[in-house]
Amino acid sequence: MNAKERIIELIEQKEGLFTSISDGIWEFAETRFALKRSADLLCDAIEKEGFQVTRDIAGMKDAFIAEYGSGSPVIGILAEYDALNNMSQQCDVAEPLPIKTGESGHGCGHHLLGAGAFAGAAGIKDYMKETGMTGTIRLFGCPAEESGYGKAFMARDGVFEGTDVALTWHPMDSTGMWDFSSLAVFQTYFRFKGRAAHAAAAPEHGRSALDAAELMNIGVNFLREHIIDEGRVHYAFTDVGGTSANVVQPTAELYYFVRAPKAEQAREIYDRVVNIAKGAAMMTDTEVEVDFDSACASYMVNRELGKVMYENLKQITPISYTEEEMEYAREFFDQLPESTRNQIARKISGFLPDADQDTIDKEAQSPINRLVAPLTFPSKPMSGSTDVGDVSWTIPTATAVVTTAPNGTPAHSWQWVATGKSAMAHKGMIAAGKVIAMTALDLLENPEIIRTAKEEHNKNLGGKPFVSAIPPEISPR
Repeated sequence: MNAKERIIELIEQKEGLFTSISDGIWEFAETRFALKRSADLLCDAIEKEGFQVTRDIAGMKDAFIAEYGSGSPVIGILAEYDALNNMSQQCDVAEPLPIKTGESGHGCGHHLLGAGAFAGAAGIKDYMKETGMTGTIRLFGCPAEESGYGKAFMARDGVFEGTDVALTWHPMDSTGMWDFSSLAVFQTYFRFKGRAAHAAAAPEHGRSALDAAELMNIGVNFLREHIIDEGRVHYAFTDVGGTSANVVQPTAELYYFVRAPKAEQAREIYDRVVNIAKGAAMMTDTEVEVDFDSACASYMVNRELGKVMYENLKQITPISYTEEEMEYAREFFDQLPESTRNQIARKISGFLPDADQDTIDKEAQSPINRLVAPLTFPSKPMSGSTDVGDVSWTIPTATAVVTTAPNGTPAHSWQWVATGKSAMAHKGMIAAGKVIAMTALDLLENPEIIRTAKEEHNKNLGGKPFVSAIPPEISPR
């Protein structure tokens, strides 16, 4: 048995542990920075595995660093465990059916992500202990990836300094590498304050904060025509001033996301959005408070590190599924609209550029995507954001994606929550843990890979140090 076969065996021996942790975090479904039960569950298990755990990192009580070993190289592994608001859904039910309406749920698979990262850390740790291999493994527990961006605060505060590289993964409806960039994002609250009055008897005495918020949205809608094509601006009302129509609403609040391929581009759009908010306040004779929440950088791809991780991904995929598991996934797959099915076919044709149409159609109709996407490093960024971006600007970073959800199913959907404790999800999580541990072994045995990855990283930086977009006075909340 070679080293990687042994690592695979060591992870499989503890598969029940990792599955139980993933399922436990699924049940907790905690959001943003309030992740105590999820962090406690992970940290208790990690400590029992022989890691030294430090809690309360970068102003976040539920962030942690778990360390094993000593000396160089220092391999970082990133774990997440936050859920999404208003995504409650019963498990294994192929229809939208909340456990409790309005409660949170794991619609992006971060319960799997955290447990899979732990599996990778434990797998390489067990092998190091068994063989006497030197080096350091650091497992970073990172809150609030969905909103708030824990890793961005950690990067701003220097938490990743002294770590050579970072490895992580993300649950997906397909398998491959995260070989593309993402969008930088700024998140801000706009709070308008007006003056209440009787809307019929004394409207002249009122100053409507809701009018200001609506005018801001109208202004931003006109702005959309005049930003770069890749830019994204979206919002939510978090306060509409009350439910009485006969009262001039004295308060209103909006929560805005501004995205673009580069942080400086997002900053430019953001500054214009702020000016629109100020203009809306002037038009309505109200006041506006601009409350900066958080920001994260675009994802910087490291090809050298990505190639090493991809070779390990190919060694343990494609994942095999039983007929029962395929039928389970089909209950969800069959509900997808025709437009989504067409998108799947186009995606599969990209995986198999030389395949005939019959083969493409067959794979596109599979309820679970069993293929491994080629490594292509496309220039176009994805349209979403991730705080892994801030880590990638700090140290070389590689991210794998592994199938854990039915083919073509969009993330942030009730289907992802419903299938989050399935055998399909568990298999993807364990596979991801193996990829992380195997890649860590390559780096421990071949430090020249790290040196080359760092050279690429420094070249990508262009001689400019990374500067966080989060102002120093802003704290996680």
